[in-house]
Amino acid sequence: MKFDLHTHHFRCGHADGNIRDYIEAGIQYGLQAIGISDHSPFLCSDKDQAFPKIYMAKSQLAEYVKEVQELKKEYEGRIDVLLGLETDYFPDYAELYRSTLAPYPFDYLIGSIHNVEGDSIFNRNRWKKLSDARKIEVKQAYYALIQQSARSGMFQILGHIDAMKGNFPAFSDIPADEAIDETLRVIAESNVAIEINTSGKTKLSGGWYPSASILERAHHFGVEVTFGSDAHKPSRVGDDWEEVKTMLKEIGFREWVYFKEKRKIPVAL
Repeated sequence: MKFDLHTHHFRCGHADGNIRDYIEAGIQYGLQAIGISDHSPFLCSDKDQAFPKIYMAKSQLAEYVKEVQELKKEYEGRIDVLLGLETDYFPDYAELYRSTLAPYPFDYLIGSIHNVEGDSIFNRNRWKKLSDARKIEVKQAYYALIQQSARSGMFQILGHIDAMKGNFPAFSDIPADEAIDETLRVIAESNVAIEINTSGKTKLSGGWYPSASILERAHHFGVEVTFGSDAHKPSRVGDDWEEVKTMLKEIGFREWVYFKEKRKIPVAL
């Protein structure tokens, strides 16, 4: 069974196309299920849309859910359209996000860390002039947030867990193996899946999130995995799905999972 649980569309302000475009692309690619998972509104502000090029507006959330629900019915029997959302994890606002999103019938939520110590993980300038010791501290802070997001119980999936390497490939070489292993232990204990996210190929780091070495350790700790292209244009839906499947089998995984009505559904590789 082919599925892709991580796609975006125009409401987030930095993706092309509408939801229907991604569903049609999924059908053309041969998917049996496609998850629509645009960026949640930024709830840590009184503004309706504090960051229009990053997050949808608060006022768009209900219409987003309604549109996906209508398309679920329209495409029933052709492809399973799943209602998802990618949302940041901000510890100080976790309960606000939890209560705001609770009324909606999401099939799953992806929890992603995009900011560490008040700065974007993709800002490569943040690393300039940092000492080696300080770089280790920042990497440890990143993984501490991922651990908190796993323990929060808010998410079925954790997004791109080494994406901080995206625009700073040397991130992968910063020594923090203990922090990564502890994070994988916490994820396994929290019964949350991690995605293999193929959008890393669009960044300076190239490749996928997370790296093969992290996936090998994830397998060791019993972490479950899923697939997400993180497509920001319809042509990337399902990107590298077959290659990811092959790599997972080589590592030793025998199944991956997707989610419907927040129920975990295993699929043999």
